Order: sequence, then C-alpha cells, then structure tokens
Amino acid sequence: MKIALIAPAWHDPLWESEKEKSIFPPLNLITLAALTPPQHEVTILDESLTDLDFDAKYDLVGISAMTALAPRAYEIADAFRKKGTRVVLGGMHPSALPEEAGAHADAVVIGEAEGSWQRLLADLEDGKLQPIYRQHERPSLEHMVHPRRDLLLRDRYLVPDTVQTTRGCPFACSFCTVSQFFGKSFRFRPVEEVIHEVAGLEGEVIAFIDDNIVGHPGYARRLFTELARLPKKIKWFSQGSLNIARDEELLQLAAASGCIGLFIGFESLSPGNLKAVGKAVNRVEEYREAIKKIHDHGIAIEGAFVFGLDEDDESVFERTVKFAQDNRLEAAQFGILTPFPGTPLREALEREGRITSNDWSEYTISKVVFEPKNMSAKTLQEGFNWAWQEFYSLGSISRRLGLAKKHAAILWALNLNIRKRFNHFLERLRSGSFTVPRPSLVK
Repeated sequence: MKIALIAPAWHDPLWESEKEKSIFPPLNLITLAALTPPQHEVTILDESLTDLDFDAKYDLVGISAMTALAPRAYEIADAFRKKGTRVVLGGMHPSALPEEAGAHADAVVIGEAEGSWQRLLADLEDGKLQPIYRQHERPSLEHMVHPRRDLLLRDRYLVPDTVQTTRGCPFACSFCTVSQFFGKSFRFRPVEEVIHEVAGLEGEVIAFIDDNIVGHPGYARRLFTELARLPKKIKWFSQGSLNIARDEELLQLAAASGCIGLFIGFESLSPGNLKAVGKAVNRVEEYREAIKKIHDHGIAIEGAFVFGLDEDDESVFERTVKFAQDNRLEAAQFGILTPFPGTPLREALEREGRITSNDWSEYTISKVVFEPKNMSAKTLQEGFNWAWQEFYSLGSISRRLGLAKKHAAILWALNLNIRKRFNHFLERLRSGSFTVPRPSLVK
C-alpha cells in the first residue's frame, strides 16, 4: 500500500513555522513509519514545510493531532475521504475524543500506536478495518524501532535529531494531557538501546523529547553516565523538573553528558496554585536557589509559567515576568490556562460552567477559553500579551543574556526569533485576522 503520514501545520502565529524551516521533525510519524511492514511505501508530509496535494493517490492517510491542530486535521481528513482515500486519526486529541474524531475518519487509534498500528494495517489489507483501535496494555519500550529519519527533509529542521527515552509522568498535573495519554508511571527504554540510537545520529545537537528526563533520578544517572562516555561529544536539551537541583550528582552528570538546556515547568509563584493543580513537587521557596544551581553547571533554563490559575489576579503578570528577569532565565514560555479534553481541569471547569469556547483551534495556550476566577478574560489576555512583550523586549533580552553567558549566540538567536514570532502574533490580533475568543458562555 501507499501510505501518507501527515503532521498538520499550526495556524497560530505564535507557534507556526516558516515554510523554509521548522524546529523539530514529527517523531511520532517517523516512528509509525518504522513500525510499518516493509512491503508498504510510506511518505511523511509535514504541512509546516510543504503544501498538501489532495489529488495524490494513497491507500491510507494517517494524521496525528493535538487539540489545537484538530480542526485542521479534520479538514485534511475530510478532503482525502472525499477523494475516496481511507483515513486514520490518532494522537492526543483523537484519543481523548474518539467519537468526535471518528466522524472524520475511517478508523481512530486511541493512545500509543505500537501494536495497534500493525493490526490496523493488517485489517485494512484484509478488508476488515475496524473503527477503533486501542492497546489494552501500555507498550513496553524495550526494543523500540529506530525512527525512519531517512524519510525526513533533514536540512529543513533546526534540530532534526530527536529521541525519546521515557514515557509517562507521575505528577499528573490537572491541566496536563501527558499522564492521561502516556500514563501516571514512568516507562523506560533500556539505556544501552538509547545509547545505540544516539551514537548513530548524524548531528551533534539532540532534543530528548521526554516530558521529564530526570523524573526517575536513578535512570537519569545511568543515561547521563553513558552519554558522557560516547566517543562523539553531543549537546542536548530536554524537559525536566526543578527537583534536579536537589541532586548535585545528577546535575554534574547532566552537564558532563552535554546538557545545554532544560525546559522546566515552574507553572506558578503561588504555593496554593501549585497544590491545586497537583504540582506540589515544586517548592516556590526553593526556586531562586534551584535556578542558581542549574545555571552554575552551565545549563540554560526555559521556564514555563501558567496564567489564569484560581489564585491569580492582575498582579500575577508583573510578578512573574520580574521573577523570570531577575533570575536571568534564558527563555520563558507564558501560557494561558487551557482546559484540554480528557484532563481533570476540563472536568472541573465544565462542572462550574466556566468554559467559554469549544473551538479547538483556540486551544493554543495563547487565548482565553474559560472564565478566570479573579480577573476578567480581557485582563488575562492582555496580561499574557504584555508578559511576552516585556520579557522579549530588547532591553530584557540584553539584561538576561548579556554577552558572557555560555552559548550566548544561540540564546540571542532563540530570543530574537521568539520576539519576532510574538510581534507577528500581536499584529494578527490587532488586525482582526486572529481574534480572541468570544465572551459568551458555551451552552
């Protein structure tokens, strides 16, 4: 069979890529390609880099989508189905709302694809395609296939080499989809298998796309130790929790293995907010010292903060930005609290009647889709806009980064790129071509 695997493009100007370059390749799709029996021909179509040809002939089109990308995924699916092509949908959003996704597809894969994908292909060949595929047990990460990176337009990605070492997260934050999709306990790939994959990569910069690469310190120690022993020295970055700073040995191993940066979820400066969303592992009183320890090991930090939690009022924006600037965070991602399908947060806000939009294209963490508790939706949107503008102003970038920081050139380029994208976001907002959600409550 001829199979096309499609990654829909972002149409939110804050996150969309320019057609010439994208940041990361779709690791999920090239992993699916590797799971596909060799008699089938697989094409990877990343819509952020290429236009789709709906007249192309495929026996099967597979589309993976997060919530904000679901409307575009459905458009693509409907267009191919009109041409008589079979379509399967999977990923975070279809897994949370399989009935909705099923209206646009011949089959829906719920959860992780290992096992389900192979069964689906065999059923399709036999003319027995089922509407729903799901695993009853979470797949083991032993003997994982190596993704089909040969199918990528490698030079079109800023960081073409991405690797996954773990799945799952025990923190189970109420607003996060990760533990709903991958489970509330960690699963690990054997360290030697990760090292074998890393050793075969072309580049020297690697993104480990784990949701928390230091979530299990024992595993992380073994992984970092072996990474440091590689003959080819690499630079890597990933997501991690702030409690890495409580483990001096782990910090040293991370730095020695080539860690240049971590994306860390601070989420809030309010202990009450952290407790309410299930992130009590974060201790606000330790933030400053933890940041200093990580910085002292030459590791940059991109901090993630959420606006709109129930204890947030109008003062949260200035306090948060000042904190991030005073601690010289190399980058920051400010997000608006978003009730994604399948999360405890959504269930709570639905019970309280506070959700104001079910237009999934607005679920980009850059728009207000619910009624905040201690401020208006307008104030939350405007505060979010101000936080990005202020943090990525030229004066702020200069004060935070200077010229002496390790990897200063890379960090300046990153900050200027984010500044450019956010200014484009604001231009679209002001022009009306990209609007904030309507205030009326969804019934």
